[in-house]
Amino acid sequence: MQLSVIGKETFVATGGRNFDPALPAVVFLHGAGFDHSAWALHSRWFAHHGHAVLAADLPGHGRSAGTPLSSIAAMADWTVALLDAAGAASAHLIGHSMGSLIALDAAARHPDRVTALSLIGTAATMAVGPDLLKAAETNDQAAIDMVSIWGLGYAAELGGSRAPGLWMHGGAQATLKRCAPGVLFNDLSACNAYQDALASAARIKVPVTLILGEKDMMTPAKAGRALASAIPHARTIVLPGAGHMMMAERPDHLLAALKG
Repeated sequence: MQLSVIGKETFVATGGRNFDPALPAVVFLHGAGFDHSAWALHSRWFAHHGHAVLAADLPGHGRSAGTPLSSIAAMADWTVALLDAAGAASAHLIGHSMGSLIALDAAARHPDRVTALSLIGTAATMAVGPDLLKAAETNDQAAIDMVSIWGLGYAAELGGSRAPGLWMHGGAQATLKRCAPGVLFNDLSACNAYQDALASAARIKVPVTLILGEKDMMTPAKAGRALASAIPHARTIVLPGAGHMMMAERPDHLLAALKG
């Protein structure tokens, strides 16, 4: 569906069911350079099991209009505006990578709008190497190569997609190539600049689950555990053998962790 969020047309996938604000809401927040399509399986399960789903393309991403927001805080405020536009009082926020920082920041600064957090492929800091930033700034194919190669675990690069006929590496590359020029650089810069994760973590009052990949090279499990230690009563699940892109690599295991 299309929603107007802060005056800009926003594309929102609802998991195959009409959004019903009377149901418990779940918001899915994608990572840098990606869009709602990352959540195809998971958004559908929640929508068909008693939840109202919002899997939006962030501004300037996917099918959404506008320019990309330049900071994690701005994206967090935008997420609350998304809830307003949909008529949802509050929601469980599920975020991957950059999306996990957005979810964390939103919960810390808008505690009355968040009922729970699921943080996937997350860390207290998401430093981005200068070579990747430089390649992204010049819209070099090398940036897409680095993100897709580092983002997928070793097993994923060998093939064996859980969805017949699909190629995980090629799928990641195709999504990143659809980005408008400057979008990936914007997102990576926002992640690199965000330094408030630990302070935000200490303010969280809702249930939190961190879902980490054992073989994640972008946000290593060790870094995710460091963030978990700063969140009161956080639960941590590590998916064996998984890299950073768990939605594609371990879709069923990830869904089980989100449901749990």
